[in-house]
Amino acid sequence: MTARLRTCLALALALLAVAAPASARAFSARVHHVRAGGTRIAWYERGHGAPLVLLMGTGSTMSEWDPALLRLLAPHHRLILFDYPGVGFSGRWHGRSFDSLANATGAFMGAIGLKRADVLGWSMGGFVAQRLVIDHPGRVSRLVLAGTNPGGGHTRLGTHREQEIDSNPHPSTEEILSELYPPHEIGEGRRFLHRLVHASQTGEIPNDFRVAAATTHRQVAAESPWLLSNRNWDQLAGTQVPTLAAAGREDPVVPPVNLRHIAEQVPGARLRVFAGAHAFLFQQRLAFSKVVDAFLAG
Repeated sequence: MTARLRTCLALALALLAVAAPASARAFSARVHHVRAGGTRIAWYERGHGAPLVLLMGTGSTMSEWDPALLRLLAPHHRLILFDYPGVGFSGRWHGRSFDSLANATGAFMGAIGLKRADVLGWSMGGFVAQRLVIDHPGRVSRLVLAGTNPGGGHTRLGTHREQEIDSNPHPSTEEILSELYPPHEIGEGRRFLHRLVHASQTGEIPNDFRVAAATTHRQVAAESPWLLSNRNWDQLAGTQVPTLAAAGREDPVVPPVNLRHIAEQVPGARLRVFAGAHAFLFQQRLAFSKVVDAFLAG
């Protein structure tokens, strides 16, 4: 299994254990609910500018985006953050594939009046984003794929050890951080957890960290057909949407060669490699946000 960020018991305990002082924030997340694709979708937005839909990774909620990255993106983009069906504050997930999550994303966008938007998919969110741009190309203006893979025979998995961690239903906080941050940057990983706690306590992000184990298992199960089929890879060649592929140079979960393959397959796509591991977009948030801003500005 690959490209996974899971909200697990260890992370939840870490979030509860870290003390963070309450303080007033200029921004306060207001969660909305909308009916879309036969279920209820929870979402919130922040920022100003052209809409940018953010697609999260496996077993994770809309609250697990680094608030420090969101603060950098919000001045130039209307950020749309939501929980997939079956995740967090959203209703049941009736599907079993990334196609179904892409369909739900398209239905959600329509339900909130977004005919078209820029899209950023990280990790499993990159799978959903690829299916969205292939199955619903009219929904996507520009596409950013971060720390993801194209599926099929052109995917390069991480090490056996990383796959073991990824398959563990109860990984430790240390194991999670070892995938998200390089060994010499584990302190930054702990600061990331602290930022999540602080932002949830002040209301800057929703206090939304619960994911049913059944949902995580179904998301993980969807990875097997993704990895066994070249369908997505073949269809990427017909993509006409401007695409940026972004990788972490030290990513043990999704080696950067995956993003190079995507950039080579999607016509006119650009590739950028950043320092860092799977959470390079958080660790290198200043550089990453500047690249994203410039790319989405055209």
